[in-house]
Amino acid sequence: MPSPPRQFLIPMIVACALFMENLDSTIISTALPTIAKALAEDPVRLNLAITSYLLSLAVFIPASGWFADRYGARTVFRTAIIIFTLGSIGCGFSHSLWQLVATRILQGMGGAMMVPVGRLVMMRAVPKSDLVRAMTYLTVPALIGPVMGPVLGGFIVTYFSWRWIFFINIPMGILGIVLASIFISDVREPERSPLDWRGFILCGLGLAGVVFGFETAGRGAVPTTVVVLLLIGGAILLTLYVRHARRHAHPLVDLSLFKIPTYFTGVVGGSFFRIGVGATPFLTPLLFQLGFGMSALNSGLLSFAGAVGAMLMKTTAAPIIRSFGFRHVLIGNAFIASGFIAALALFRPWTPHIVIFAVLLAGGFFRSLQFTSVNTLAYADVPVPRMSRATSLQSMAQQLAMSIGVGTGALALHITRLIGQGAALRADDFMPAFITVGLISLSCLFFFINLSPYAGSEVSGHRAPAMASAAGGIGTEGPAE
Repeated sequence: MPSPPRQFLIPMIVACALFMENLDSTIISTALPTIAKALAEDPVRLNLAITSYLLSLAVFIPASGWFADRYGARTVFRTAIIIFTLGSIGCGFSHSLWQLVATRILQGMGGAMMVPVGRLVMMRAVPKSDLVRAMTYLTVPALIGPVMGPVLGGFIVTYFSWRWIFFINIPMGILGIVLASIFISDVREPERSPLDWRGFILCGLGLAGVVFGFETAGRGAVPTTVVVLLLIGGAILLTLYVRHARRHAHPLVDLSLFKIPTYFTGVVGGSFFRIGVGATPFLTPLLFQLGFGMSALNSGLLSFAGAVGAMLMKTTAAPIIRSFGFRHVLIGNAFIASGFIAALALFRPWTPHIVIFAVLLAGGFFRSLQFTSVNTLAYADVPVPRMSRATSLQSMAQQLAMSIGVGTGALALHITRLIGQGAALRADDFMPAFITVGLISLSCLFFFINLSPYAGSEVSGHRAPAMASAAGGIGTEGPAE
């Protein structure tokens, strides 16, 4: 077993890669108008720089587990960082829209492998009794990146060249490559199944259609007919993949993992919660900038409260889950965290900034606690040989949920504008969107209610009194503090 310092150094290395990927996926949004002007393009067309990245993620995430098993987790993780960094350099040197789109696709290929394989590396390095604490290192950057992105993007395009929003990935990428080479073992599975090419095509294209459809829904950049066709086509391809996976001996995405109750609850229930969280980084900057008239920089500085709340959670998640168990935490916290999402609907231009800051701070804390809980629960009972497939499937579900969240928020705003006959967005117009995504997040309750009070006890350390007494009687070590 790794010594304690290294045991948590590996999650921190993976967290840095996750932070880089999450930061990059949001920082570009603030810079799009400036990039469009520099490239002499319509800002609406620059949306391709975002959707091309998301499409690349959707296509290549399903294959990440197979590559890790085949070529080794360290090799794939390190290669993914290299590809992502090279893509960032290419984006920074782009002089046309299509150069930017091509290099964003390259970035997406790296990001698709970097995050799920990094999570796999952590799962194999950390004992289950320490998994809750280790998972907090992954949860925090996942929440900080989307919040810091608008702030950093606004600062860079205001005082420096827009190209630096991509060049800042270079030092982080180099550091990640060096640390991965030193501290991460190149673990691979001894039994290597052939790549499921048919599943790769069906799943990749199906996810691409659904993700692109939800990303463009309600934004007016793509005709509604095209959006509907993308969603229907993607759903059909994914349905065909499900049929294919049931008959294939070694499917690319192992849907049989959903037979593990804790994995099903963590991934599916967590995805419903993630829809609301995915919409929040999209809706909140628009509320502050269009509804309240704030600058991009001031909006980002206020939104940063959510990241502070997420960091405060890091030291408290493990004792909370150990005291109450996954079921009670997930049910009770679902009400609290979803309530804070819906509470954003009450913000108005005259709302004191200290009140907004406090709500965002508390919301970030409870959302991060929910993320840590569902992400850890998902792997509580997954056998080690199936970890690679489990991480790629969860990453795929997370990407899909986040895209649905953004699409749902955009669609709600679009409907509100139609009702208002196309008038400029006001603060009141955001109320239906925040309430809608808050209710969707709350629906995760239906998946958590059926959990056993002691589900995932090996990971959480929350045991029935009889179990705890028996463990103490035979001298079994308790979970690490």
